Amino acid sequence: MPRRRDVLKFAAASLTLLVSRVGAGATAGSSILAVRVWPARDYTRVTLEHDQAIKYSHLLVKDPDRLVLDLEGVEFNSVLQMLPSKILDSDPYIKLIRAGRNKPGVVRLVIELKGEVKPQVFSLAPVGEYGHRLVLDLYPAEPIDPLMALLEKSGEPPLKAESSLDSRTRPAEKPAEPPSDKPEIARLVTIVLDPGHGGEDPGAIGRGGSHEKNVTLSVARRLKAKIDATPNMRSVLTRDGDYFIPLNQRVQKARRVQADLFVSVHADAFIKSTARGSSVFVLSENGASSSAARWLANKENSADLVGGVNLGAKDPYLARTLLDLSQTATINDSLKLGKHVLGELGRINTLHKGQVEQAGFAVLKAPDIPSILIETAFISNPEEEARLNDEAYQDRMAEAILKGIRGYFARNPPLAKSKLARLD
Repeated sequence: MPRRRDVLKFAAASLTLLVSRVGAGATAGSSILAVRVWPARDYTRVTLEHDQAIKYSHLLVKDPDRLVLDLEGVEFNSVLQMLPSKILDSDPYIKLIRAGRNKPGVVRLVIELKGEVKPQVFSLAPVGEYGHRLVLDLYPAEPIDPLMALLEKSGEPPLKAESSLDSRTRPAEKPAEPPSDKPEIARLVTIVLDPGHGGEDPGAIGRGGSHEKNVTLSVARRLKAKIDATPNMRSVLTRDGDYFIPLNQRVQKARRVQADLFVSVHADAFIKSTARGSSVFVLSENGASSSAARWLANKENSADLVGGVNLGAKDPYLARTLLDLSQTATINDSLKLGKHVLGELGRINTLHKGQVEQAGFAVLKAPDIPSILIETAFISNPEEEARLNDEAYQDRMAEAILKGIRGYFARNPPLAKSKLARLD
């Protein structure tokens, strides 16, 4: 544990000084109930769950890079003692964490970093099964560009703008006929797959203990492998591990990689265990198509509250995209995509509703990307929960979704890219 003069020396040499105070009026004797660490390429999150509001301050120092966090009125207990052991060697941003008593009534955490980061430190009020939470999000100093990461992974050169095509030059739709085994796609299309929930947000939990976040990631990974093996198609996951991505960032990633489609994968839950079947949803501009759709949209939109979003972080990109009201054409394309996918899902599972439903899902609000949300099955139904955990069934689910996507493109050939998506 560094001595006081050491910390002062670090502060004097620091290029960045961040100090924040919250939780005025907190009483002494707060207990840390749990500590959780969620490492990912996008960012690493450290969550401290505690029984009452606490005061804290943090200091980012250089040479070497480290984040110092002081917790006032907190007991140094066995939970905090276990925190250092939760750091993996593979963590992209954290080298190690030291924790101990700094002075009477103050616990200090010193996080040694693997490089320069831009931390966000914020508190969350109790929600659901969680108590008070203090969150440390460690983002890379240079944000990861998902488009460049995609190009580097595929070995492709940066994309160039293609000639503009408006609706008058769009290829005529093919007559209604069963799609061939190989869809006729004139250019490479990009499909963003969005495994719902993750990290702090487990999503729905089945009676057998299955977490929705794990099922959705498994199905999405299988679907990605199938898409990537299909000519002229490639896919991107909004998350490829157990960590939380805010809803608006999922939309933002899709736009930054110039996605042609956005497919969000979920596993539904309801208060009655008898509810069953697969569903497909798209965005609505005029209210939900049913009370159940409205209820589900409200539940999915609350993921940010459970997962934990820093409300103090301003996002002008979100204001530019989600408030765009010219979404009618995109919603029409989303409905076409949804019908194809729903038809294929009906071949492998009961359908909860025989038509695509609509509601105000925040994650479907990209104004220029056809987007659907798939509820693969009810994880709250014991029979369907068992199927969702079966690898063979997950594979059949992924195959059905792919067939629906191919059927959509067979009748709705993608336009040429008129411009590169904005990357600011």
